[in-house]
Amino acid sequence: MKDFLKYVFATVVGIGLACLLIGLFFIISLAGMAASESQTTALRKGSVLRINLAGAFEERAEAQNPLSMLLGDQFGTLGLDQTLAAVEEAATNDKVEGIYLEVSSSFAGGSPAMAQELRQALLKFKESGKWILSYGDIYSEQAYYLASVADKVVVNPKGIVDWHGMGSVPMFLTDLMAQAGVKMQVFKVGTFKSAVEPFINTEMSDANREQVTSYINSIWGQFVDEVGKSRTLTPERLNELADTMTALKPTEFLVESNLVDTLAYIDGFKELLRNKLGLKEKKPIPFVSPADLVAAADKKSEKGRVAVYYAYGDIVDQASTNPLSAGSATIETMPTIRELQKLRKDDKVKAVVIRVNSGGGSAFASEQIWHEVQLLKAEKPVVISMGGLAASGGYYISCGANKILAEPTTLTGSIGIFGMFPDATELATEKLKLHFDVVKTNKYADFGAPALFGGALARHFTSEEAALMQAEIERGYDLFISRVAEGRGISKDSVDAIGQGRVWTGEQAIKLGLVDQLGNLNDAIAEAAKLAKLEKYSTDTYPAAPDFMQQLFNDKKESYFDAHLKATFGDFYPMLATMQMLMQPQRIDQCIYARVPFDLKIW
Repeated sequence: MKDFLKYVFATVVGIGLACLLIGLFFIISLAGMAASESQTTALRKGSVLRINLAGAFEERAEAQNPLSMLLGDQFGTLGLDQTLAAVEEAATNDKVEGIYLEVSSSFAGGSPAMAQELRQALLKFKESGKWILSYGDIYSEQAYYLASVADKVVVNPKGIVDWHGMGSVPMFLTDLMAQAGVKMQVFKVGTFKSAVEPFINTEMSDANREQVTSYINSIWGQFVDEVGKSRTLTPERLNELADTMTALKPTEFLVESNLVDTLAYIDGFKELLRNKLGLKEKKPIPFVSPADLVAAADKKSEKGRVAVYYAYGDIVDQASTNPLSAGSATIETMPTIRELQKLRKDDKVKAVVIRVNSGGGSAFASEQIWHEVQLLKAEKPVVISMGGLAASGGYYISCGANKILAEPTTLTGSIGIFGMFPDATELATEKLKLHFDVVKTNKYADFGAPALFGGALARHFTSEEAALMQAEIERGYDLFISRVAEGRGISKDSVDAIGQGRVWTGEQAIKLGLVDQLGNLNDAIAEAAKLAKLEKYSTDTYPAAPDFMQQLFNDKKESYFDAHLKATFGDFYPMLATMQMLMQPQRIDQCIYARVPFDLKIW
């Protein structure tokens, strides 16, 4: 019996050790997969930087979650930061001959301002005397806007260039909610504060239509002007072409109209590329990826450092456990404050650039971050670089900096406050036949108490409660315009006149005094160094990118399944995530927002 137990114990230990070894081998294999997946040809003389315009266009490049890779995740991202760094390096690296823009039909694009910043970098690259070639089967409008800088734009003989103009198509849920017996109780300040409209209207208000018309015309005008200069086409001609619905025209029409230079299948384009490089037929083209080129770049060490802190996503008091928003980028109050405190106390950091790409969120969280930015500004220069969005709460956290730079197509402003509370009285009492009672010690003890589905209110606000809520919203707005007035050095009345929740483009905002100058991230870094009186400096980015193990075990990372939910629900996904967020249990003071419309979609 003793021997039997001894053998059983030995077997169990052996199996345990085997499982441990297999697990370690699995993790090492994943690491190898992650490394090999990102690798292209090693950097050598005659290399071509291949920028794959595919998947989502994000502010920062993130290492792909290895578990997602194992499960076959095809929803990749193109990081603006890494791509810009690679383009800059390619211009001066004598081993890089040119750039190949590989346009994929899966390219979802990003904000117009992000595309504009990359396009500017590509134009600057061409000043080096090196070439850019572009190939694609299907060019979306934003992909074509980027590709139009190329020396030669090539499309598949049966391909598409979708040049159709710009539009905004908001979705309204008011009647759908009414069918379910739910209506939204809304409190706001700002004639143009349109984030609430999908829940209380069935069409755009006149004020919202006015502001959307204004900013999409501003953005489209810049697209047309910039493409026209690259393709030697007048704005009038490009607008005529947009009205012909080029996506449904034969590709020969695209060549005749000078939208593209030639037609070729991918093998023909690769042969064109080989000829450009002087390579023999069928010889492999030495491509290098943005990640590999950035990794191969010489690291310069200087005494003075300019820190670039990335603040992008919704501004939140605390990261959500909402499965529909799991993995989405957020600007969370305490982690952001802690990072800014570290930069403030780091004597080697002489200036800070905060890269803001946010439509806002929690008004309370925005105020806390604004305060930390002021403490940082008291110690060293702070410059804001606005990305695609720096509006509402995104503008709130920006307005007190030493200087603010924006792209011409950045959406900013939206100075306004609102609160929304779903009222499910009809759903509860009439449709579900639920009834509620209350025992309370004081008059407002049940004010805003969630009683249905973890968040919706099971009764209306009384007139007194509504008055209290509106007064709180108005105080929040007054504080917001006070912060802007103080930061921008203009009167509160002037801020109120250009506020009222109205969204402006960077091109418009500079005329209104909301930003100091038009420029990209590099311009903001140069301005910060100038304010810090640095002649030589290096740059570091924060927060630090997660390593392999963090990516593997990070439970906040967007999952493979979440990516498929986004793909499945498409345009409905942001609204579903928003509705679930509104139904989450939270204090009534956390239901006050400084943000732009939940799904600010321009296409």
